[in-house]
Amino acid sequence: MATTDRHATTLALAHALSAAERGLAVIPLSRTKLPALRSPHHEDPQPVLCHGECGRLGHGVYDASTDPRRIRELFAAAPWATGYGIACGLPPHHLIGIDLDTKSGTDASAALRALALRHLFTIPDTVVVTTPSGGRHIWLAGPADAVIPNSAGRLAPGIDIRGAGGYLVGPGSRTEHGVYGTAPGTAQLPPAPCPPALLRLLTPPPRAHHPTPPPPGNPPSGNTPAGHPDTDAQRGQGLVHFVLAAHEGQRNTRLFWAACRAYENGIGETLAPRLTEAAVRVGLTEREARSTIASAARLTGHA
Repeated sequence: MATTDRHATTLALAHALSAAERGLAVIPLSRTKLPALRSPHHEDPQPVLCHGECGRLGHGVYDASTDPRRIRELFAAAPWATGYGIACGLPPHHLIGIDLDTKSGTDASAALRALALRHLFTIPDTVVVTTPSGGRHIWLAGPADAVIPNSAGRLAPGIDIRGAGGYLVGPGSRTEHGVYGTAPGTAQLPPAPCPPALLRLLTPPPRAHHPTPPPPGNPPSGNTPAGHPDTDAQRGQGLVHFVLAAHEGQRNTRLFWAACRAYENGIGETLAPRLTEAAVRVGLTEREARSTIASAARLTGHA
């Protein structure tokens, strides 16, 4: 390994240990911002839904820890790591990340200000992480009983949310595009409580179950009645393919939409494992996928 990489790994470990002292659970990341350790099940012939019960490393945010010995073990297993991720939604902070993107062609900061004016909230003084592309990550603390789903562009164009099952790239991490830092005067601040009005926007409200009827003039193929196993299988396969076609930046959105449609059509519980598998195949962690599907279940009144 090049000397510069060893130096980057050493710095990343130091920053990760410092974050852990603040109660933030961390994992090592590669230069691509993905978890540095590959799943130990990637060569298994059948998909394995494991959250680390196997005792091996490589389960994404399920590996996240505040234990210095565990963190050193993770980085020792990934000597190519040049950054670290901070798991969201975990105690004591129950971190929520507001990711203001600059690559979408929209002014995400202006969109957040407009939301704040419309819904009468202000972003408190808190940790703000700067990204190499000029974006910002705003750290907020959520209540212990709230599960905030990950989303991309749902709140407003250019605003992504990192919640339960997601992670934020920690300041001091080096990626392919540069180094993450902190905005002046925010590095030592604790994550501030999320304003209640913003929290309501981030929490999908429950709604009654209303099965989606087929479009007029388009009955189920083969004159198969709705609810028939063949129809459910075809509909489920279409939703799975919809998730598999997702690109980076739309994976959570597609998964959430597909899961909502599945629950609305009475096949949510049956299809959830296949949707999870599809989401993992396109790059989400299993925890992210399960959290998004659970949010869809709550939104459609099935949780």
